[in-house]
Amino acid sequence: MMRNAQIVSSGMFVPERVVPNSYFNELLGEDVDTWLRENLTIKERRWCNENQSTADLCVEAAQVILENAKVKTDELDLLIIATDTPEYISPSTASVVQFRIGAIKAGTFDVNTACAGFVTALDIASKYIRSDKKYNKVLVIGAYAMSKYLNLADKKTVTLFADGAAGVLLTSTENELEGFLTSKLYTEGQYCDWMGIYAGGTHMPVTQKVLDNKDHLLKFIKKFPKETNPITWTRMIKEACDEINIKPKDINHYFITQININSIWETLDNLAVDRSKGHTIMEYFGYTGSACIPMAFDDANRKGLIKKGDLILFIGSGGGLAFALSIFKM
Repeated sequence: MMRNAQIVSSGMFVPERVVPNSYFNELLGEDVDTWLRENLTIKERRWCNENQSTADLCVEAAQVILENAKVKTDELDLLIIATDTPEYISPSTASVVQFRIGAIKAGTFDVNTACAGFVTALDIASKYIRSDKKYNKVLVIGAYAMSKYLNLADKKTVTLFADGAAGVLLTSTENELEGFLTSKLYTEGQYCDWMGIYAGGTHMPVTQKVLDNKDHLLKFIKKFPKETNPITWTRMIKEACDEINIKPKDINHYFITQININSIWETLDNLAVDRSKGHTIMEYFGYTGSACIPMAFDDANRKGLIKKGDLILFIGSGGGLAFALSIFKM
């Protein structure tokens, strides 16, 4: 029997600070609350306080995940953090978290495929476990502290993005019929300069001019075609289901990037799948990038919606334009 990777626990953490839509009505001097509720279902989100950072969120989430699994930190073989709001440019956020939680035996690295990061990291972690017997317990966390990079005068970004961290613990199993089933990574790199944080790296080091122009903050440069996500998600899901000889309707739960609820519904409609299978959390948490998919999964898991034997599909997309999909059997 071939080794496989299975999800054995989940967990999440969000900052205590709740930011309701009414905050932006006052900040921007117009009614954005109505549009956010009616078009995106967003009512509120969580932002870090002045002293909180991405690593802080990850540490809290890690402790919940491991406690739920009844696994000690020194049992971890690998820790992967998926984020595009890292603690530092260098070293990795994962190394900071590894030290803070006492995961003394774990290797570490970060993954940055923007908001597709968690599913990308899930793919990598699964293949570590499947291919190398040294890796039996791998902690994967998606984390986002985008409030640190928001221009408070930019209506296009400031009302959407929020903070949080969530993830899963993967362990090895000898039952190849459960756990990881398939995955796919895909990128349309022509969109790489349409949205992002473009200062702070070697292309545009931070200078006073950069700070004055707010080039170190998140920017939408061009508007993405609204059909891009539904079309790409639909195609990738159909291809993945064909690969493992199932139908989209056989999937019990879909966990999809939580930036636009209409894109989620359109995708499920394209697949002839009941919308109730698309679990969403943006109503109370806004858009949390790399964290949103594991947050949605943990929310469903804590509510008892995930059952043994369920087929679970994760699909994320983010700046780049990067896409990642994986399917697991619980």
